[in-house]
Amino acid sequence: MATPTLETGHVGLNVTDLARSIAFYTRVFELDVIAEQAKGERQFAFLGREGRPVVTLWRQSTGEFAAARPGLHHLAFQAPDVEAVRRAEATLRELGAALVYEGVVPHGEGASSGGVFFTDPDGIRLEIYALSGAEGAPAPTPAAPTCGFF
Repeated sequence: MATPTLETGHVGLNVTDLARSIAFYTRVFELDVIAEQAKGERQFAFLGREGRPVVTLWRQSTGEFAAARPGLHHLAFQAPDVEAVRRAEATLRELGAALVYEGVVPHGEGASSGGVFFTDPDGIRLEIYALSGAEGAPAPTPAAPTCGFF
């Protein structure tokens, strides 16, 4: 009996300020709030599209994302084309989000795929990329994948 192919259902993220994170994720990723509990000790929000969760936010942490500790390295979202990536970049700039590299960059030297790399309000590393459209731009990190956040 073969194991069925698995797909990512949704990603759950711990955040420090639920309202701030809901505002960020709904704006940058154009997600809808599917369910939310913003009061009491158990605060959370399910964000997604057409009733399907994509990201769940849990107010269960303090401090900032620890890149030097085991766990999540970064979370990447595929856009339909590089124009959608550029629109997301413009939104990130409007929000004052921290960009890791300047603008849309390829995934490596000579790659046509690429995206924008940034952090959310809690320092969680994120990427929005397209499979093509970044060719010709210099890769920011020679001899290493751009998504390594080196």
